Amino acid sequence: MDKLRKVLRGDDTPDEESGIMAQFNDSTTLSWSTRIKGFLICFIIGILLSILGSFALFLNRGMTVFAVFYTLGNILSLLSTCFLMGPVNQVKKMFAATRAIATLIVLVSFILTLVAAIHLKKAGLALLFIIIQSLAMTWYSLSYIPYARDAVKKTVSACIDV
Repeated sequence: MDKLRKVLRGDDTPDEESGIMAQFNDSTTLSWSTRIKGFLICFIIGILLSILGSFALFLNRGMTVFAVFYTLGNILSLLSTCFLMGPVNQVKKMFAATRAIATLIVLVSFILTLVAAIHLKKAGLALLFIIIQSLAMTWYSLSYIPYARDAVKKTVSACIDV
C-alpha cells in the first residue's frame, strides 16, 4: 500500500535508495490512537505513582519513598507527552528559548530530589527539592498556555504591592 501511495504521489524512488533515517521513521511511526493510549497509560501511571508516594508518608522512612515515587511519577507524566508529539519534537519544545530555563530547573530538581532521598537520605532536603520541583513543573506547564506566565507574574506582583 505504501508503494502505491508513493507512485501516486510521483515518488517512484525505491525504498533501498531512501535514507536509513527515513526508513526508521516510517517503521516507528505510531497511529494517533496508539499515541493517545500510550500518553494516557504513562500519564495515569505517573499520577498513580505520585499518589502512592503520598500514602508512603505514613510509613517508616516514608519521606524517602514519597520523594522517589513523586519524582518518578512526575518524570513519567512528563515523558507521556512524547507519545503525543514525538520524542525529538518534545525535546525541541522543552529547550525552546521560552522554556529552556524552566526545563533545566525541572530536570535538575528531579536529579537533586532523587539524590537527596536515595543517596543522602535527607528527608528535609528531599522535601525542599520536591517543592522546587513542583514550582518548576508548574512554571514549565504554564509556558504552554499563551499569556499564562504573564498573568501569574501580574497577579503575584499585585499581591506583593498591596
